[in-house]
Amino acid sequence: MKLFHCVFLSMILFVLSGVMVTRNATALEPEGKQQPLQKYSQSETVEVARQKPANKGDQGLSENYHGHKSNRPETQNPKKVKPPASNKSFIQIQLLGINDLHGQLNVTRNVGGKPAGRVDYLAAYLKQRAAENKNTLLVQAGDMVGASPPVSALLQDEPTIEILNTLGFDIGTVGNHEFDEGVTELLRLIHGGTHPKTGNFTGSKFPWVVANVVNKQTGKTILPPYQILKINGMPIGFIGVVTTETPAIVLPSGVAGLRFTDEVEAINRNAAELKKQGVKSIVVLAHNPGTSGPNGENPTGQLVDIANRVDDEVDIIFGGHNHAHMNATINNKLVVQSYSYGTAFSDVDIEIDPKTKDIVTKRAEIVTTFQEGIKPDPEIRKMIEGYEAKVEPIVNRKVGSTSNPLIAKQNENGESVLGDFIADAQRAALKTDLAFMNPGGIRADINSGEISWGEIYTVQPFNNDLVKMMMTGEQIRALLNQQWGALKTNMLQISGLTYSWDPNKPNGQKVGSIKLPDGTELGQTKTYSVTANIFLSGGGDGFTVFTQAQNKEIGIVDLDALVNYISGQPKPFNYSIQNRIQRIQ
Repeated sequence: MKLFHCVFLSMILFVLSGVMVTRNATALEPEGKQQPLQKYSQSETVEVARQKPANKGDQGLSENYHGHKSNRPETQNPKKVKPPASNKSFIQIQLLGINDLHGQLNVTRNVGGKPAGRVDYLAAYLKQRAAENKNTLLVQAGDMVGASPPVSALLQDEPTIEILNTLGFDIGTVGNHEFDEGVTELLRLIHGGTHPKTGNFTGSKFPWVVANVVNKQTGKTILPPYQILKINGMPIGFIGVVTTETPAIVLPSGVAGLRFTDEVEAINRNAAELKKQGVKSIVVLAHNPGTSGPNGENPTGQLVDIANRVDDEVDIIFGGHNHAHMNATINNKLVVQSYSYGTAFSDVDIEIDPKTKDIVTKRAEIVTTFQEGIKPDPEIRKMIEGYEAKVEPIVNRKVGSTSNPLIAKQNENGESVLGDFIADAQRAALKTDLAFMNPGGIRADINSGEISWGEIYTVQPFNNDLVKMMMTGEQIRALLNQQWGALKTNMLQISGLTYSWDPNKPNGQKVGSIKLPDGTELGQTKTYSVTANIFLSGGGDGFTVFTQAQNKEIGIVDLDALVNYISGQPKPFNYSIQNRIQRIQ
């Protein structure tokens, strides 16, 4: 199956090349000459001409549900009211930010029971807001690509970069998912280059910055650590950072040769450089998690720690990674995050005193991109349709059908229907005693009715190899106890065993009885064959016990295992939760 879809994809992509797009507004040198991205340096000042056309608890279970939060504080978006200038001499600037898009170009999500998202609707919102203030910058805080649906992923995520180019984004940073295919592919997407599947690609037309990812050989950052953008004569310094947890949540091959340094140290070092150049307005693009209540109450997460420890000259921090809402002022820093998947954006209004070049006022609004009451942007809609046409032969192939939806949302025990099903598929593929699946690798539900190849790809977009290995019963118990970490709970989805767990027991001792399908207890000293994806088998998500396993053998890709398993089921098939995990009440 892997060979089939690789050959098929190569055939339909043979004639494809990166779609060339013309940027509406670009980062320019002061004299107005377009400058290629690879010639930007950290010390350059870039003038941005921005006249936008008007049409244009340790005890709790993981809340991760393929990264989308449908219940939000806001139920509708009030019409923006531009506040009067606090001083007529102050320059009003607008920063429109997104995070964690994950190539969700043509995916509609539900928020509060209403459709939201799709980048053609996001584009309509951004253009509408940008038209209200010619002094507007578009920024992104990482994970623009990776874990993407087929419309972007099958074309090496080039469509997502092209759409960001077309929308006129001004600056961005990397998230952990930008490293999914390694730094070479990341730099190709940014600087341009050739890929065997898609041909030549021109790359990003806006600068990317990251101050805490260092090439071990050269000792230099893989991208400029900061960039200065000028808007209406006012210099603003942008520093980028990505979570230092990246090596633990990305395949080792994706971060080979790289060192991820402390975010705060990197921010403060580069803030000092910016201040030496006379830059007083500093914005951090941080792919780090945080959350707050709708009015900024109870802020939590890494962003809070970062805000409390960075240089006082830092004014605003855009966050990401945990796909949450954040709009809080912490240590005089405005800290924002706007959910994920293009279902929201951050609208930050600032005022700069032209005499001091410092930000004197700042406020933010998190706007959900409800589809109701706004027309999708026709230019972006046309681009999406073009990408859909290219991948249609693969995406629409029917694989099977189900009479009931397969949902990834976990119950109070930590188990989901889709999690059970995927674990079964992987266990069957490698013919092992047991199988374990990380919930973060399940990115969508499967609806009832016919199941297309594209739907399955959207569920498992990482193309991770499956690994067969041998583990003792003692190791398996230790593995299950690793689900309750110091900071979060991450419930593995399982096949070939059942167990109970007690929330009142301390970490490391929560797991009770572990039984095999025949009702016998798991033997502590016995050895069992186990399937897990290559990410988990390398100790990903903190499941380090997997690194103790013996006799590891690479099997087929997880996507192929799921496609094969579905195609082998009756049409339609019925599958319900298997009650393999029991929480002791």
